[in-house]
Amino acid sequence: MSRFLSDQAMRIFISMDVKYFPDKKSVDRAMKDDDPLLVLVAFNGDEIIVSNADDSVEHYILLKQVGHSELEIDQYFRVVINRSGADWTFVCPASYANIKDRYRRIEKYYSDGIDEISKALKVLGYDVPVNIPDRYRRHFNELRDSGK
Repeated sequence: MSRFLSDQAMRIFISMDVKYFPDKKSVDRAMKDDDPLLVLVAFNGDEIIVSNADDSVEHYILLKQVGHSELEIDQYFRVVINRSGADWTFVCPASYANIKDRYRRIEKYYSDGIDEISKALKVLGYDVPVNIPDRYRRHFNELRDSGK
C-alpha cells in the first residue's frame, strides 16, 4: 500500500475508519464503473462512509444502513463523487462548532469541510475538485450580499 500513497496519505488513511455499504467489493465495482458514490465524512475526520448511490439513494439512508441513526446526519459532510468531481451538499447545521455568529459558522464549516473532504477523497483514491452545486450556494450569496 505504501507504494501508492505518500507518507501523509498513509497517516490519513490509518486515522480514518472507512465503512463500505453493502461491502468493499460492491463499492470497488462502482468505482471501477465510475458510478456515483454517496460519501459521508465525519466532522471530526475519524470516519468515512461510502456506498454506490444506487445501493443507498440518500445520505441519511446510508447512515441507517451502516447502523447509525439518521438523526446523526448533521455530524457529517455529505458528498457525491465520481471521477469528474465531488459535489458537496453544503448544508451548515445551526449548531456547527457551537459558533453562534452565522457568518463565522458558515466560514468555519466551509474551511473544515474542504479539509476533511479533501482528505477523504485521497483515502478513497480520488483526485478530483470539490464543487458546491449552485442550489447549495445560498450561504455564499448571503455572505456576499452582507459584505462579509
